[in-house]
Amino acid sequence: MPNPNRAVIDEFRANAGRVGGPFTGADLLLLTAGGITSPIGHHDEGDRLLVYASNAGRDHDPRWYRRLLADPVGHVEVGTDRYRVVAAPLHGAERDRCYREQGERVPAYAAYQRGTDRTIPVVALYRMDHSDRGLAVAVQLVRAHTALRAQLAGAAAAGDVFGHCLAWCAEVGEHHHSEDTTFPRLLAALPDLAGTIDRLRAEHRLVAERLRALDALAAAGDAAGLGAARTELAGQLDEHFGAEERALLPALDTLPDTW
Repeated sequence: MPNPNRAVIDEFRANAGRVGGPFTGADLLLLTAGGITSPIGHHDEGDRLLVYASNAGRDHDPRWYRRLLADPVGHVEVGTDRYRVVAAPLHGAERDRCYREQGERVPAYAAYQRGTDRTIPVVALYRMDHSDRGLAVAVQLVRAHTALRAQLAGAAAAGDVFGHCLAWCAEVGEHHHSEDTTFPRLLAALPDLAGTIDRLRAEHRLVAERLRALDALAAAGDAAGLGAARTELAGQLDEHFGAEERALLPALDTLPDTW
């Protein structure tokens, strides 16, 4: 099937990323995901690019976003630069802040959100074209966080507070145990991460305390307390996962392939 954006893509590549018509002056990049290339507005934060799955305010997510959910590895073209990226959707307060700021920079984005009941996703794209080993670790991290968020959403939809919460708590605990086991090797390869890893370890200890509190609520049969505590922890984990991704993913692009 012909790409409906072919004319824009060709103009972008012929003019070092500059495109006229309705895109004049726009911060545009080309994202290739799942073998399909799409022109997308973006904001450059230095250590990552933010893209917005607005789909011009339509009530469904764009195809490029669904492709990134299936496989978080893609390629971007910015100006004349082309490189590989790993995609990490933003969540919670970070997503809300980043989308609000984009709406202030480009009012059309605020109008897109007002025109749909869908919460428009924001995706961070991290450059990952120097280390294949780093890419593999980055993808594993993003997928683990995605799975934990999906498991929590499934628990809320099912309404089985006790069974799903206990399973989710166990998964979160296992995930953090695996990370804590990996941190010494990662620190040996990337010593500049010492401060970041110390902070993540401290956050893991706080999460472990909250998980024990959830276990106590479950043992006491306190469904209301358990549900409230789970919701609070989910928000804290959204913040923790997002901060961990932003701290680790750029550094993983320098991870030796022999790691």
